[in-house]
Amino acid sequence: MKSIDIMTIAMFVAMMAVAANITAIFPFLVFAGIPLTFQPLIAILAGAVLGSRRGAVTMVVYTIVGLLGAPVFAQFHAGPAMLVRPTFGFILSFIVAAYVVGKIIEKSHNPQLFTYIIASFIGLAFNYFIGTHWVYFAYVLGFNAPDQFTYGIVWLGMLPLLIKDIFFTIAAAVIAQKLPESVKRPFIGKGAVSH
Repeated sequence: MKSIDIMTIAMFVAMMAVAANITAIFPFLVFAGIPLTFQPLIAILAGAVLGSRRGAVTMVVYTIVGLLGAPVFAQFHAGPAMLVRPTFGFILSFIVAAYVVGKIIEKSHNPQLFTYIIASFIGLAFNYFIGTHWVYFAYVLGFNAPDQFTYGIVWLGMLPLLIKDIFFTIAAAVIAQKLPESVKRPFIGKGAVSH
């Protein structure tokens, strides 16, 4: 990797850490005990701006940094104990989301805003699909599930997060598409940016 790759990956990892812990600055963003993070926004931006490979690598580095003990996960959690938490699936899903978003944009010869929006929402869909299923199976297989715990209840619990993430997904797509070509070209190639 070039120096610019290392620098931008480090920058996005730092942005993920801030996005995960935005409730430390704005405590009112905790809803029913669930911290509302801005992590999907940054994961989508990483894929859209850095491309599939670098975007995914960024999310892998973020995950490893957190597992090694740096308090970069939501509510400043860290360490290998995160592997058995019901929400760890969302952290893994950021890797897939960044890769998918970047790959869709790279495959488009001259992506316009619509392409960025579609790519971003597909990335968000992977984020929710992986993360929500992880939560469900974590409770079914390893945790004491609450009374009347069902698959539908898990998805219902995601609704407050989804409303927020729909807005931020559109914002991520607009931001990424509007960035100057000179910013995106080193990462996703001349043929994969809008003119």
